[in-house]
Amino acid sequence: MRLKRAVSAFIISALLVSAAPLCFAAAPEVSAAACVVCDAETGTVVYEKNASRQLPIASTTKLMTALVALENCAPGEKLTIKREWAAVEGSSMGLREGEECSVRELLYGLLLASGNDAGLALACHAAGSVEEFAALMNDKAAELGMEGTHFTNPHGLDDAEHYSTARDMALLAAACLKEPELALIVSTREARLTPQRYYSNHNRLLWECEGCIGLKTGYTSRAGRTLVSACEREGTRLICVTLCDPCDWADHKALYDWAFDNYRTLSFGAENTEYSLPLVSGEKDALRVTAAGSARVFASAEDEIELRENLPRFVYAPMKQGDRVGSVEIFVNGEKRAQLALVAAEDAPLAEGATLNFWEQIRWSWQRANEYNLGGTA
Repeated sequence: MRLKRAVSAFIISALLVSAAPLCFAAAPEVSAAACVVCDAETGTVVYEKNASRQLPIASTTKLMTALVALENCAPGEKLTIKREWAAVEGSSMGLREGEECSVRELLYGLLLASGNDAGLALACHAAGSVEEFAALMNDKAAELGMEGTHFTNPHGLDDAEHYSTARDMALLAAACLKEPELALIVSTREARLTPQRYYSNHNRLLWECEGCIGLKTGYTSRAGRTLVSACEREGTRLICVTLCDPCDWADHKALYDWAFDNYRTLSFGAENTEYSLPLVSGEKDALRVTAAGSARVFASAEDEIELRENLPRFVYAPMKQGDRVGSVEIFVNGEKRAQLALVAAEDAPLAEGATLNFWEQIRWSWQRANEYNLGGTA
């Protein structure tokens, strides 16, 4: 067991050394009034600046508009555009009174062209009015844990009661990325919806930042430049939010380069979590044991990773592949982050002619009866 633990520790060390620099670099300075960078999967924050400060968010609002619209409408639903929807001020996807559009077309116009007209159309179609839709937006914000946020409209035009925080917008971005329809749209660089209607995504990071997968830009005179983005490199997905940032493109790229240099998502499963247990009365002397399923742990170059195995000293044949043997817990700096079941990696039949004496039979029965009390699965 000591040897196998040493092998596991070596594998983890190799993963960290190959993924990170020899020393932990300081984060770059940013121009944003508020900023946060976090792991999209776990929400772990790796950089923040005034992350809970309430500020106007301009058109990044439309991420919530899209999320709520999809929860209340099917993408293929059709609606006829009304005059008041098409006449809204600010950026537009070019809607015309009387034309028929699908919810999906409006979502592309909302998120690529940042159409205020698309936001208004979706809100009124989904809820009947801007006020009713804003109530749905605030309900969704509460559900996501966006405690510093309040919405009054679906487009983000300036309103003293319409605001959020960098931390809250990161929560919203993570929720949007879990919706396949939205994840596809926000990562789309260009789209031609009709022969006459073509859009290019306003998010320059899709072209300029390695691994960028969305999400949304914004600007008003009161909010300044706002940007919510996500980036994925080598299996790690990060979210960055900047509010009131005149250098948002450069800041996001610098923050991603720094974060990916210093943090990684480590994967644990059968391929790098393997043990060997003495096998009694089997055709072989030992049983290979591996993790069932997999677990992902987000860690920095300075974090201490530890595996703690819960295994018996030996097992009796017969065993079948997949039989539960024990569990392994994964700790980061002493904090438990994940747990996996450990199972037989192969069949282990009883050796020909081998028999168990009375006490061995009792011990074998006790072991099989209690093997599922060794810890839960991840």
